Amino acid sequence: MRNVIAGTAGHIDHGKTALVKALTGIDTDRLAEEKRRGISIELGFAHLRLGGDLLVGFVDVPGHERFVKNMLAGAGGIDFVLFVIAADESIKPQTREHFDICRLLGVQRGVVALTKADLVDAEILDLARLEAEEFVRGSFLEGAPMVAVSSATGAGLEELRERLREAAAGVASKESSRHFRLPVDRAFSIHGFGSVVTGTLISGAVKVEQEVEAHPGGARFRVRGIQVHGDSAVEALAGQRTALNLAGTGASELARGMTLTHPGLFRATQTVDCRFQLLASAKPLKHRAPVHFHAGAAEVVAEARLLESGEAVEPGGEALVRFLLREPALLLPGDRFIVRMFSPVTTIGGGVALDIDPPVGLRRAEAGARLKTLSEGTAEDQAALFVREAPFGLGETALVARTGLLSREVAALSRSKRFVAVEEPQRWLIDARRFEELAARIRGVLKEFHRSNPLLPGISKEQLRSQELAGAPPFLLDALIRAARDIAADGETVRLASHRVTFKQDEEEALGRIEAAFERAGLQVPATTAVLAAAGVEAARARTLLQILLRDRRLIRVGEDLVFHPSAIASVKGLLAGRKGRRFTVPEFKDWTGVSRKYAIPLLEYLDREKVTRREGDARVVA
Repeated sequence: MRNVIAGTAGHIDHGKTALVKALTGIDTDRLAEEKRRGISIELGFAHLRLGGDLLVGFVDVPGHERFVKNMLAGAGGIDFVLFVIAADESIKPQTREHFDICRLLGVQRGVVALTKADLVDAEILDLARLEAEEFVRGSFLEGAPMVAVSSATGAGLEELRERLREAAAGVASKESSRHFRLPVDRAFSIHGFGSVVTGTLISGAVKVEQEVEAHPGGARFRVRGIQVHGDSAVEALAGQRTALNLAGTGASELARGMTLTHPGLFRATQTVDCRFQLLASAKPLKHRAPVHFHAGAAEVVAEARLLESGEAVEPGGEALVRFLLREPALLLPGDRFIVRMFSPVTTIGGGVALDIDPPVGLRRAEAGARLKTLSEGTAEDQAALFVREAPFGLGETALVARTGLLSREVAALSRSKRFVAVEEPQRWLIDARRFEELAARIRGVLKEFHRSNPLLPGISKEQLRSQELAGAPPFLLDALIRAARDIAADGETVRLASHRVTFKQDEEEALGRIEAAFERAGLQVPATTAVLAAAGVEAARARTLLQILLRDRRLIRVGEDLVFHPSAIASVKGLLAGRKGRRFTVPEFKDWTGVSRKYAIPLLEYLDREKVTRREGDARVVA
């Protein structure tokens, strides 16, 4: 079954609700006030099966100018418009405003219904048709089917159904494989049933028992039940009018304007950079002008910041604009929005979001240039810009949150030569030039380190990360090392691949003296300072040589100033090997080894760490 959403549009009392009822048999006026006043205040919903596998859902929106914001809540998810013009009144103010909104939201197709045809004679009906044709000329509705109908007599309804079927058949299917997003246009509670939200599922799919996240706020809920066009379902797909019964703490706070998504995927924003179009009928838009910003079902007060110049946007003009939202809302690049004046509240323009997390501190010209790249570039160009702006690249999680890309799309990007990709522990993209710059920086650091420390094998990874890659993910250094043929890592030590430790003759002799001194001492080890003083080289080199011996396990550090030769440690292990399972005290250990308490305690603690002994209270057991 293909699901397509049609939105009604037109002036108040031009017969939108009556026409939907005549087509579908469903009265979309739900509220008592709507019945009493004869106008639609809230959104109404109906559906109509056209052919075997085509289901059209109608979003019946209010026409009165005071309720246009409710119209906007439903218009964002429509695939085509049923544009209603009453034959007895022709073009009226909300006809124009609804028409502008449809154009600004990027609606591409529709059908024009000349309603109340039974109330006029043939001459007036022809005049209304000519005026309607003139009104839509040059727009997406030019050449669209135009059907004269009467909801009262039924005249023209069959022809209208056929034209609707043709328009719906030409709508591209929404992708259920994309990320789940449901803008909430209604939220309410039903006694004994719980919290319910409704909306048009603009992408992805949702299933019963699935967890969802509400933006803004981040509250999470479990989907207890799903209805699609009034019928229970186990899953809802993109393009369907959907009602979700939700369970979870905070469900009472759910409200129109929120958006439901998969958990942990997106984040709401208060800064939106966009390409904006000002209607020809609007007044010039000035820098810092307050406006009402409508996206999906959300309405937020915002401030317009002009990014290309300080001069106002002229009527009919386009501009790159940043909107600073007073409250967070969930948008993604490519989402369309509508802007209305702060006062009086009338529609003045709209556009498409380009970036939801723009860098701060850019000059106006720089901000404008990067937005042109985002506006005119490919998905790869856009991702490349975001990755390049991040000092150490972006992970897949951040890219998805910023762009709405799928995992497979990020994987495809990772194969581009513009990026260096790290696959573990998560897919991570870094600009290829930036990657080479970082590798060159690491080479320079290593070269200087080897020059200053010729007797050391290299620098620790931790020091490199904190010194040169502060703020980078830990795995980035490993990726740099793997990619660079002239950089090598020995465990946690990094060096230039060409670096080798070479000793001068006096250093070779000093190494031998230091090692021999500890070997001769056995368990009665001398003070380290005394051994180094007798090494035959200056103190700094002697300390470095000691570190080399410790690193190569030619000596073993047991305590802060307690170093043993491996042969001495081996003799202790051999002594204890014949006492396996025996419990002993420190005095007994001193008797066995002949060492003082000063040496016995650190030596036993070392043996505990080596799992040779095991401490039990004040005693130990030979493991």
